[in-house]
Amino acid sequence: MEKPSLTPARTKRVGAQLTPEAIIEASLRIAARGSADAFTVRRLGEELGADPTAIYRHFRDKDELLLSVADRTLGEVLDSIPAGLDWKGRLRALADGSLAVALKYPAVSSAMASRTTRRGNEFRVVELILGAVAEAGLDGIDAAVHYRMVGDSLLAAVGQRAAYLLVDPDVRAGDDAAWSGEYRRVDAEGFPNITRLGRELAEVTHDQIFRARVEALITAIERRVEDVRRA
Repeated sequence: MEKPSLTPARTKRVGAQLTPEAIIEASLRIAARGSADAFTVRRLGEELGADPTAIYRHFRDKDELLLSVADRTLGEVLDSIPAGLDWKGRLRALADGSLAVALKYPAVSSAMASRTTRRGNEFRVVELILGAVAEAGLDGIDAAVHYRMVGDSLLAAVGQRAAYLLVDPDVRAGDDAAWSGEYRRVDAEGFPNITRLGRELAEVTHDQIFRARVEALITAIERRVEDVRRA
């Protein structure tokens, strides 16, 4: 007769043993590995060694978890911004921090490109941008419009970069090679501008594009301030 094992069987943790913090941290670990399924209860259950349904004891649904995780990443962005910067420096640091976090957690940033967390760290980001445009010299509707311009543009830019990281590497390689491949072989008569700038187009980097976007946002604020002062 086989003797019973003296080692207790390993059981999965139940919902009461989990915490929202542990679930958020697990989601971030999965997202940092470049996985697109950081918010599925099955994947989280595997990561936590827990019954997947236990996740719902702490988060109403996958969307509530996503918003909570995204707000945590905004905290990382804010923590990266040095103190004592002027308004331009704060916006540049916000942009740099946003991009760094987006590349660290691409599944989060790509999903949040058109969303709002409605949570504490997002409120802090909004306050930072509003403070920057106010320091630049804008108020009222001008401040509100230019805050949205900065916020929405950064979300779109970093979300696009993040989403691209989730594309199959072979597909990305084909897209990247297009500038030195298909675009260099277009008909010169039909596409004279592409032909003329073919080499330059192939040399442009993602970081150059991002930096140009950020500087364009700052320039737009400065020009609006000048217009208001002349009015």
